[in-house]
Amino acid sequence: MMTTESLVRQRLGELAARHRLSDEQVDQLARSLETVAEDERAPTSVRDPTLAVDVHLADSLVALEVDRLRSARRIADIGSGAGFPGLPLAVALPTSRVRLVESQSRKCRFLRRLVAGAGVDNAEVVERRVEEWPEGRGTHEAVLARALAPAAVVLEYAAPLLELEGVLVDWRGRRDGTEEQAALDAAEQLGIELVEIREVEPFEGAHDHHLHVYLKVRETPERFPRRAGMARKRPLAG
Repeated sequence: MMTTESLVRQRLGELAARHRLSDEQVDQLARSLETVAEDERAPTSVRDPTLAVDVHLADSLVALEVDRLRSARRIADIGSGAGFPGLPLAVALPTSRVRLVESQSRKCRFLRRLVAGAGVDNAEVVERRVEEWPEGRGTHEAVLARALAPAAVVLEYAAPLLELEGVLVDWRGRRDGTEEQAALDAAEQLGIELVEIREVEPFEGAHDHHLHVYLKVRETPERFPRRAGMARKRPLAG
């Protein structure tokens, strides 16, 4: 019978083959799983490495299928939480700079332990609300959001951070026509356009996994994002 470690290593090997990762990158990903498993303060309910290798790592790395993300060099993971998808993508894209943006101090402390434990030099933790981070405005080629907020809210958070021709990748589950229309209405106000809704299978048996990809085509009006809390309280699409 295979041990937990050997099962995880086998799965990491499969991810390495799929996403063209080196042995060093596999080791970094393995260390990230160890940190999540061993740290009781990890802000996630999925800590078992045999589950986390798919739920966290595979689900994050599947975004490498988006060419514009794979080529991005300045990336922000907003509402980073436990560090996914930002940390695995920083490992996979070592020449990119990835900012893990998180407003809660407790989660930021964990993120710093995660980054240090995995030895990821190209990731940094930004302890800010995205609505209160003017230094990030217009400085990113890509923004990531996973399990963060309703789509229209995510768009308001992300659009101001993107430079022109920058891309937002928003992880979503089962498609919802009403929510998608609300997002389109918000996108029109924010200067971004939907490029594709890509159905993905990050791991065997995964169902209803979608990446919603948006492109910034115009400058976002200066009034966005609105003050902290307003995007959730009063979404742009009503």
